[in-house]
Amino acid sequence: MTESPKRRLLDLMGPSPTFVAAGCRVTGDVETEAPLLLCGAIRGDGRVGGMLSLTASAHWEGEVHAAAAVISGRFTGRLVVDGKLEIGASAVIHADIVAHAVAIARGAVVDGDMTVTGGQPVVHFDEKRRHDHGRRR
Repeated sequence: MTESPKRRLLDLMGPSPTFVAAGCRVTGDVETEAPLLLCGAIRGDGRVGGMLSLTASAHWEGEVHAAAAVISGRFTGRLVVDGKLEIGASAVIHADIVAHAVAIARGAVVDGDMTVTGGQPVVHFDEKRRHDHGRRR
């Protein structure tokens, strides 16, 4: 059975990601072969062997290499994604980006150079789902 090509990356996070909780601040380089779910803040470089997910409340400052990524929070630095990068409507990115494929929700702020290595144009979309990861109601 194959996955639908339109399925959102966040749905494919996996059952056991590495988790950095809201309110947690990490200073230093981070390396994991697993997916990484960031709700807090990291200042340092990173290598994520699985999917990287930054929630709306998250912030990462540094150079990060990931297999795939969904960014809904703030990112500053340089982001290199081997596969698909999905940028949510709440994202604020001040970074140079290199990714195989890119989808950007209307409302996102992206400031920096973007290189798409897969040869396809950047896809723009309206975010229909609401994700409150890391936010209190």
